[in-house]
Amino acid sequence: MSSEGGTKAVLAALLANAGIAVTKLLAFLLTGASSMLAEAIHSVADSGNQLLLLRGGKAARKDADEEHPFGHGAERYVYGFLVAVVLFTVGGLFALYEAYHKFHEVHAAHGHPEDSILDSRWWWVPILVLVVAIGMEGFSFRTAMRESAKLKGSASYVTFIRRAKEPELPVILLEDTAALTGLVFALLGVGLSLITGSEYWDVAGTALIGLLLVAVAVVLGLETKSLLLGEAASPDAQRRIRAAIEGTEGLEGVIHLRTMHLGPEELLVAVKVAVPAAETAGDVAAAIDRAEAAVRSAEPAATRIYVEPDVRR
Repeated sequence: MSSEGGTKAVLAALLANAGIAVTKLLAFLLTGASSMLAEAIHSVADSGNQLLLLRGGKAARKDADEEHPFGHGAERYVYGFLVAVVLFTVGGLFALYEAYHKFHEVHAAHGHPEDSILDSRWWWVPILVLVVAIGMEGFSFRTAMRESAKLKGSASYVTFIRRAKEPELPVILLEDTAALTGLVFALLGVGLSLITGSEYWDVAGTALIGLLLVAVAVVLGLETKSLLLGEAASPDAQRRIRAAIEGTEGLEGVIHLRTMHLGPEELLVAVKVAVPAAETAGDVAAAIDRAEAAVRSAEPAATRIYVEPDVRR
């Protein structure tokens, strides 16, 4: 991939969320609508997440050193996992707490608390902000979709999110999907409160936003946890590596092959190959050199290759 595509999607999401967060917070201060506060915190959390992704991308570019001989590519996975934690705690749990708090406030006031949006002359502000926010989030979502389409091929977006080794685009896709869905929940909550005269709808919208963010955070956490543990190369990449080795002159084939992503664009390849029993050490070393060159040509992400010669028994 190009990490450039992921960076472009992250920057688009950051610009959209930073602007939206300010307008949502102003709408909450003017009307007291809890859906707007939940959405404002959601946008603040998303903005922080985009900064984390950018920081992870920068940290991953550091050169290998004695303490980290395989480089720092996994930094992108670490920061991707932090995104899930932030989305769960700051976004999801806060929205659920706000829904709980607002429910008791509305219940005590029999559905119509003091300083209610129903009595505010600014009642139209949240509607305007949410409509504009949907447009801005739609722009960010379209950017993420366009950059993802360059990588996913014929796979579905669900498959792409599950199999992608680069955390940025899947994270942005999930975040933007959650953001657009959350905006619809907020719009329904505020709109139905104004139509029915009951702020229980605003409470329901806030609770749905919280549940949505918790669900997305759990999915992100599970996917990035798998990457942190070390995922193998894709089946297609493994087939290319195996074919490159088996086509190398002087080798009789692959006995076993192991791969692991050290980072999105850094692949560790450990392979045991069969060599003719009568070959000299020099012949075997030359064949291994040819195999390594063939693997790097077939799979450029293979930055660390370890080949162990053996004879078939």
